[in-house]
Amino acid sequence: MHYVDGVNTLVSRTGYTGEDGFEIYLKNENAERVWNRLLEIGKEYDIKPVGLGARDTLRLEMKYPLYGNDISEKTTPLEAGLSWATKFDKGNFMGRESLLKQKENGIKRKLIGFEMTDKGIPRSEQVGEVTSGTMSPSINKAIGVGYVKTEISDVGNEIEIDIRGSHQKAKIVSTPFYPAHKGYGRD
Repeated sequence: MHYVDGVNTLVSRTGYTGEDGFEIYLKNENAERVWNRLLEIGKEYDIKPVGLGARDTLRLEMKYPLYGNDISEKTTPLEAGLSWATKFDKGNFMGRESLLKQKENGIKRKLIGFEMTDKGIPRSEQVGEVTSGTMSPSINKAIGVGYVKTEISDVGNEIEIDIRGSHQKAKIVSTPFYPAHKGYGRD
């Protein structure tokens, strides 16, 4: 436990943005006090409050999948590029046999990252397989992730994204879109 402005808190580096930051866990009744104190202390560093939109943009730049968007009960870790988190040699687990079969037979679709080459910001509410999209201020490009058939998932391939009925060009790119900060990222 750590104290922030005299308030007992749990400070963690388990953020989900790829940024070098912290999360602070505390009782609800102390949240406003700690929030105001951090903003006051942070003025000299030009600290600004941001919301879920900023968090979502940062996690998307790193291609960190969001449950309910990019991964769900309808996707597998192999399709989502999360095989590094699936340890087949650690004993039995729910779905292990299905995943082994999928690994043996090959995946039929793959979560890829893309950059728009035409104008438009891809959004997940579009019909199709785009799962997340945003305008990245870090690289000044419209980016997104989505599922495509494995046979067309190679980096450099051109695809079209349906944005409100208009087909806009994009290309499949390597991810993360924005380089991880030192100490972050996947091995």
